[in-house]
Amino acid sequence: MSPEATDEDVAAVVARVEGVGGRANVSKGLERTVIGLVGDITSFHHLNLRTLRGVADVHRISDPFKLVNRQHHPERSTVWVGRPGRQVPVGPGTFTLVAGPCAVETAAQTLEAARMARSAGATLLRGGAFKPRTSPYAFAGLGVPALRILADVGEATGLPVVTEVVDVRDVDVVAEHADMLQVGTRHMSDVGLLQAVGDAGLPVLLERGATATVEEWLMAAEHVAQRGNLDIVLCEGGIRTFESATRRTLDLSAVPVVQACSHLPVVVDPSHAVGRKELVVPLSRAAVAVGADGLVVDVHPDPETALCDGPQALVDTELRELAQAVRRFPPLVGRVPATPTRRDP
Repeated sequence: MSPEATDEDVAAVVARVEGVGGRANVSKGLERTVIGLVGDITSFHHLNLRTLRGVADVHRISDPFKLVNRQHHPERSTVWVGRPGRQVPVGPGTFTLVAGPCAVETAAQTLEAARMARSAGATLLRGGAFKPRTSPYAFAGLGVPALRILADVGEATGLPVVTEVVDVRDVDVVAEHADMLQVGTRHMSDVGLLQAVGDAGLPVLLERGATATVEEWLMAAEHVAQRGNLDIVLCEGGIRTFESATRRTLDLSAVPVVQACSHLPVVVDPSHAVGRKELVVPLSRAAVAVGADGLVVDVHPDPETALCDGPQALVDTELRELAQAVRRFPPLVGRVPATPTRRDP
């Protein structure tokens, strides 16, 4: 309240809050009175408290995300991906490598990339069937045929499949072929899509938008969680800054920041953040060091002919370095490589 607020002004605020079922705790100091509100935040939004006489300002001190908040879920969550009886954990205590081609081009290319990923220590296969591209002339993915290829390759290699869905209309068909639904950076703010993947009954990999704050990212996760699905893995893939040396700036500070306020697992995608294969392994090591729960990395058997993001795809030397890093570094921070585990229903 303002220093000039009267007892009547304070009483009017209290009455307004109590009128919607809230509780108002009045604290009077020598020069200023503060009223703390407890109750349904949604109902308080409609009170227009700033317009009441004597009110100087209104500040929210609680986090707007409730279901993904660590306040109400102090233990960090593990998300299990795959078919019942053979699932891969993503979460505290383990370190999960998700790898595969940025885009599915052919069955042979996808199978070879999956074998490369598995040899590097990957336990989840990623691959793009629908590719949202900046240019309308760029390769946008094979669509449903790519989903069939991914499902077949996943079955052949034993790797659960993670793939992006970009349209609400495609959620059902993608869910038929995948083990985890990915919402990419371009669609983090698509509320309809978030709700649809939340209803699909599969784990969700939610990428941070290139211009999203941590709170906006967590609020996107809240939209998924509100549909009854808390099997959400957050993915930091870089944010847009003034720096042009890399595609985006990988915000590794977001990993411990998010883990402090949310119970959801957090993985890092250095491939799409920097767009340069020679930087992927160093940043992967750094991601392990700051406490990431896993990595999402692009691999391709022939990056020079790749139809999508070839310059960032690992092969040969870089892939061997990644495999070594995934073996050596997680144990140094108290983690073990994630492996498929038989879980009872």
